[in-house]
Amino acid sequence: MPKVSQFFRNAFDQSIAQACAVRPPEGTKINHPENLACLIENQRDVLLGKWRALLKQLPSARQLDIPTLNDHVPGLLTELATALRCNRDWTIASSHAGGTPPAHGLQRLEDGFEIGEVVAEYNILRGCIHDLAYANGIDLQGLPFHIMNRVLDAAIGSAVQTYATQQAINVQQKRQEYLAFIAHDLRTPLNAIGLAARVLELGTDDAARPQQASRMLCTLTRNVQHLSLLIDKVLEENISIETESGIRLERRLLDLWPLVEGLVHDLHPVAGTGSTLLVNLVPVDLVAYADASLLRRVFQNLIANAINYTPRGEVTIRARLLDDVGGVECTVSDNGSGIAPDQLDKIFEKYESNPDQSGGFGLGLAIFKTFVDAHDGVIGVESTEGVGSTFRFTLPGKKR
Repeated sequence: MPKVSQFFRNAFDQSIAQACAVRPPEGTKINHPENLACLIENQRDVLLGKWRALLKQLPSARQLDIPTLNDHVPGLLTELATALRCNRDWTIASSHAGGTPPAHGLQRLEDGFEIGEVVAEYNILRGCIHDLAYANGIDLQGLPFHIMNRVLDAAIGSAVQTYATQQAINVQQKRQEYLAFIAHDLRTPLNAIGLAARVLELGTDDAARPQQASRMLCTLTRNVQHLSLLIDKVLEENISIETESGIRLERRLLDLWPLVEGLVHDLHPVAGTGSTLLVNLVPVDLVAYADASLLRRVFQNLIANAINYTPRGEVTIRARLLDDVGGVECTVSDNGSGIAPDQLDKIFEKYESNPDQSGGFGLGLAIFKTFVDAHDGVIGVESTEGVGSTFRFTLPGKKR
């Protein structure tokens, strides 16, 4: 930003020269902070008008209207006048306690300002105050100069800090969205590769298949499974961050059977290598009122968790209508190893792990609970060690 930096340096150098090098004419008022406070209050409109004219030279400010340009600045002038009247260093910090600079920094980010322009506009204001004081015969040497600079420097620091923090948050959110997009985009071709490998494996007799081809199929299946798990991890970590700031649902009426059937196909390569059978017993005509993307994640986490605990067995997905307004109960059952009684009450907590299972429960069940809670639904689990587990959740119907 060379133009902004140069503009800032010129404005700042000019203000310092006026305050320190140029001596006011004879008859100048005593340099008491009260005089400057009164001048700022009485000449507020003149001061703001000159400041806006200079601010318009910044690239991001050229198209902004007067209310937007003035945003929070009149309040800052009031804070400055208060600090000048109190005439103590401690008032400089207190003048910004809940003051305008943090909100101003956020607003300027929304207005499209560069961070250097935020710094520049405060220093333009500094220069305008110097000009106004000099034109009205007020000497800014000594205490008024000290208080004004301390207040404006603190304002710059506060505004820039909130600007930079929010900018970093925005960048992080865009990164999360990008990662989610890439992960979802990779899932489709990866699942197709996994399914193709499975078809090839089942379509030829082991005895008729060359040994080298068998090894290649095993390698291919293993790597597809590994990549699929990595994609799931990226999505889980990304979604766990998003849910901390709340979930915005986009509910609609949707057919459950195709959604579950698609997941069965997606997870077939992972389940198939461990001889786990996935069974979709959802009625073909059952309709749920939910966010399709989040509901898919709910089923995906439950089915993946069931596969993890059922290396050789069966995972069954069911659903039934609960009431006449379209409420639905869904279950995912397995005949795997089950869950110990002392772990049942904490399996939905984030990062809670199972000491007897590699990888534990992880984020999957915590995300499952978060998504169902967002739908105002209810979750539950029944499990017996050595027999299996059933996870259930409800989805309220669409209110009439």
